[in-house]
Amino acid sequence: MLKRYLLKVGLTMSLALACSAFHAMGAPLKIGYSDWPGWVAWEIGIKKGWFKEAGVEVEFVWMDYVKSMEAYAAGQLDGVTMTNGDALVTGATGKPSVAIVINDFSNGNDMIVAKPGIESLKDMKGKTIALEEGFVEHLLLLKGLELNGMAEGDITIKNTPTNSTPQVFASGEVDAIGAWQPNSGQALKLVAGSKAIFTSKDVPGLIYDALYVDRDSLKSRREEWLKVAKVWNKIVEYMADDDNLDDALEILAGRVGVTPAEYEPLLAGTKLLSAEEALKVWEKADGLGSIYGSSKVVDDFNVKFGVYAKPADIAAYIDPSIAKEALGK
Repeated sequence: MLKRYLLKVGLTMSLALACSAFHAMGAPLKIGYSDWPGWVAWEIGIKKGWFKEAGVEVEFVWMDYVKSMEAYAAGQLDGVTMTNGDALVTGATGKPSVAIVINDFSNGNDMIVAKPGIESLKDMKGKTIALEEGFVEHLLLLKGLELNGMAEGDITIKNTPTNSTPQVFASGEVDAIGAWQPNSGQALKLVAGSKAIFTSKDVPGLIYDALYVDRDSLKSRREEWLKVAKVWNKIVEYMADDDNLDDALEILAGRVGVTPAEYEPLLAGTKLLSAEEALKVWEKADGLGSIYGSSKVVDDFNVKFGVYAKPADIAAYIDPSIAKEALGK
């Protein structure tokens, strides 16, 4: 995710204006969401009718991640689930947005997976890794090298589409790959004895996942977005209760077409944030414990690798007021 995918979208202004006018006429809030545990979790609120109970009409549209960002940029959605890094990319190349709900941070689902005999990143010196340059696994790798006193020049990167990394790994062409679930899990299954030598769990907060909404929609329909945030808090509370785990897994797994047993490890690699935990992340600070600090790290990466030309106005992409109001703060 950071750029789990590199979004290149040309915004069709006439379509965006038409869609904006339509949404302003009282249509349901239209939110694009995709296959990531912190976003699939919205399905619980959908299945249980909690949005209707809250008095807000919302249409959730299940989409491929890239397609959802493109649809948002084209004005077809009021909001979309994105990483904090991809929100910056979407704003620079298509249409700005603002985060109102922080769902989670990646807690192990993003991985550097190496073949047998390689036990750590330090063992990767002089070896080759396949990953998609400019994407979040590239950033994950750079942070891992930094923490291990290494530099990018110590290894060779084979630029590879993330969805192709398991096959490239299995072919023996490379010593390691960088990918997120389910690709990382596929790689581990394809190469016996392979292991994750560095994951997003080692750098918590590098990748935040959130609900980003249209800035004009937030201004004109704030009370509706507040109700959406309150439903999210209810979803997280429900999932935090062990007594609800089986039911939650059934709903999540059903959305993506796998068994609950298959889905549970993916959920384990995602740190869902309670409303109170998210409040700390909303605070302005340097470092990965804050969405501001994390977004600054990603912004620096994006500019360095030419994803976009100029640093973003990070604060313009973040609005903690809805989250605070949802908690009565």
